[in-house]
Amino acid sequence: MPHSTRGLIAVCAVVITALTSCGLQSGSAVPLSVEPGSIEPVPALEGAQLIVGSKEFTEQVILGYILEFGLVAAGADVRDLTNISGSNSTRQAMVSGQVDVTYEYTGTAWINFLGNETAIPDATGQFEALRDQDAANGLTWVNPAPMDNTYALAMNQATADATGIKTLSDYAALAETDPAAAQTCVETEFNSRQDGFPGMAAAYGFDPNVVPRQVLQGGIIYQATANGSQCTFGEVFTTDGRIKGLNLTVIEDDKSFFPRYNATVVMRTPIAEQYPEIAEVTAPISAALTNDEITELNRQVDIDGREPADVARDWMVKQGFVTAGSD
Repeated sequence: MPHSTRGLIAVCAVVITALTSCGLQSGSAVPLSVEPGSIEPVPALEGAQLIVGSKEFTEQVILGYILEFGLVAAGADVRDLTNISGSNSTRQAMVSGQVDVTYEYTGTAWINFLGNETAIPDATGQFEALRDQDAANGLTWVNPAPMDNTYALAMNQATADATGIKTLSDYAALAETDPAAAQTCVETEFNSRQDGFPGMAAAYGFDPNVVPRQVLQGGIIYQATANGSQCTFGEVFTTDGRIKGLNLTVIEDDKSFFPRYNATVVMRTPIAEQYPEIAEVTAPISAALTNDEITELNRQVDIDGREPADVARDWMVKQGFVTAGSD
């Protein structure tokens, strides 16, 4: 998930010489063909050579393909560099010029790449501050999507019915009055990070040490929370398809504690200046990427077992952005 790779895990080294050993060279062909839809050929993009990258987890690969299909429909000559291992490697690929455009999360860049300790609660304010600060690194941020893949706590329907919990303030009250009933499963990072459980407890006014917690791998937490016996509550990411697939209920962050992680189009500034049309092409795509939309796309891959490229193209066709080509 994005938070486990937010600058903390990079399978490939973050030096340029190592990038080539990760396969980051010229990229490969876009896996499926598309034709124009509402995204029509743009003369300035005709034949423009663009490399699209993404990280390696489901949501990122889907977003990478969505970008690729949109740019192909606009006439660009796109190379596919989706599935890069780790946030740091993907970032270095952008900074070093091996990737031209990607979707990145505002919170990831603000906290992990730029080293800011305090997130900006307002999504627009966070985007604008990040856009302005990261310009010094030769990167241009445009078109933040409504989708916000941030941390959350979730529960199954039986727990929701039994406790009546709807908000994290409700969860905090339960932690204070009956800590054992607030038993929660978390990943290692979330258990210790200040934008994780300890910080959440401070923001909501309860002692984190009184809540029984099990530290599990992220993939296990979803199923264990759905079962309800091992995990009464569980740490999740808000756009993960398993939330919908396992019928989990996300607890509302009513004090807006967790940082904003809006997926946003990022370009190398020379590319953004040479092809300002990319911002125009991708604007309606980002606008359509709500939490509900991306969660459903993630679900189709993680629960139904579909290929990310198929899911991405079907969505682009359904939205009317492109039409399917003959593969």
